Amino acid sequence: MLLRQPTSVSEAQECMAQGAVPIGGATLVWATWQRDGFPELAMSLRSLPEATVVAPEALGAAVVLQRVDDRVPEVLRRAAASVGTGAVRRTATVGGNLVGSSLRCLLPAALVLDARATVLGPDRPYETDLAEVMAKRHLLLGLRWRTPLASGYRKLPAEAGGPPPLVVATAVHADGPGRNLLRVAVRDGYDVLSGTAPCDTGADGALDTLAGTDVGALPAAARDVVREQVAGLMDTLAGR
Repeated sequence: MLLRQPTSVSEAQECMAQGAVPIGGATLVWATWQRDGFPELAMSLRSLPEATVVAPEALGAAVVLQRVDDRVPEVLRRAAASVGTGAVRRTATVGGNLVGSSLRCLLPAALVLDARATVLGPDRPYETDLAEVMAKRHLLLGLRWRTPLASGYRKLPAEAGGPPPLVVATAVHADGPGRNLLRVAVRDGYDVLSGTAPCDTGADGALDTLAGTDVGALPAAARDVVREQVAGLMDTLAGR
């Protein structure tokens, strides 16, 4: 297998045109390659500046999870810290978790940040929403978002080899003068559901609104966790 490491977008596009298979840490594909054979040409984005940024409102797809630190919002930092073991986090990448994994532990965090994705198309990079990235499995370059007023993340314990643990991500954003908007995203099994609600009337009012969204259709136990997370986030925001 020949591994290319482009240092510019134009080089990455050339690799794509040659049929290069994008890889990050290869944590999710190594076993498959050992079984089915390695690709002739692979491409890593770890030398591409656009894919390696870590900033308060941007995160590159080639960043390994261990590097996701307090430069990004709490919800995203805690999501990255919850993935696998330390050895996995030192190798697995943001893009691999979002696009290559069926668990997508970072997706709820990205959704509540209302993140936009920059992807590499055949002709140029362009910005799109996360739904398109998930559906079409684009080559992700990175994420951008607006800094929230507050955010939180909770991942319930789970037994190894069992069903995916419940994940609840929350964030509050300024939504104009005197208005705040709550975003909630939940991974229940392999499904990720989300909802938004005004939160200027407090946690109870926001939860009443969320009951009419996809989040309101969750099982009772999951709704209880959402309720706790929303209440805690509102308390944090009120204390600032």
